[in-house]
Amino acid sequence: MSQVQSPKSETRETETSSANAQGASADPGHWTLDVGQSRADVGRGTLDFRLTVTDLRKSFPTPAGEKIEVLRGVSFSARAGEAISIMGASGAGKSTLLHLICGLEAADHGSIIAGEFAINRATSSALAHFRNKQVGFVFQFHHLLPDLTAAENVSLPLLITRTRHGLAMQRAARMLAEVGLDSRMSASVVGHLSGGEQQRVAVCRALITSPVLVLADEPSGNLDTAIGDEIAHSLISYARHNAALVIIATHNRALAAICDRTLVLRHGKLCDV
Repeated sequence: MSQVQSPKSETRETETSSANAQGASADPGHWTLDVGQSRADVGRGTLDFRLTVTDLRKSFPTPAGEKIEVLRGVSFSARAGEAISIMGASGAGKSTLLHLICGLEAADHGSIIAGEFAINRATSSALAHFRNKQVGFVFQFHHLLPDLTAAENVSLPLLITRTRHGLAMQRAARMLAEVGLDSRMSASVVGHLSGGEQQRVAVCRALITSPVLVLADEPSGNLDTAIGDEIAHSLISYARHNAALVIIATHNRALAAICDRTLVLRHGKLCDV
């Protein structure tokens, strides 16, 4: 298993020329991710960022009118710079927990505080702003827009925040080059890329805005071991070198072993390994 190197502190011009030099010779099995944007540039997040989840409960109705209790009082806290894995059987509620943390779904009970932002009490517009500015989400099945190119998919979060189109595309192309996707792949419609290449595009899209909170739902679940390992290492490296909190839901014990902590979701509650 190769080790992802820490992000470099070169100038923006040097990064661009280096990314161009990688080109088609880039080795997709050994790549790094340099977001290239300081926390000051995005106007948020410091080392004191903390996520606190308290007594979180969530149930879903069945067609028979009954309720299935998925989360039954989940509580944990985590801080910037940590990479945490959440393990559990299929259907245990790992994906549901990630969706609640970023406000994609509403909890039945409990609180979620990210920094000073109360996710469980926020309006829909405030939640959208929070996700756009502070959250990166890596889905298991990519959820890329199939008719757009790789670079266009990665640039979308920047365009939503009104970054100039040319600058957004330039930064997207640079990030894609850093994960071994050359200019030809960057300009390719994502439907023409392999599963591993599409997941690398999804990781770049999640990190392009330098989020302080990154949530990854089985990011290596459908990939071969080598590519899956590289994606896992890149996410963990991002947490440690960018003052971010990364939470990864996974079945992969090897991935969990390289995280700072592993929590297991069992019978609707979290426990430390």
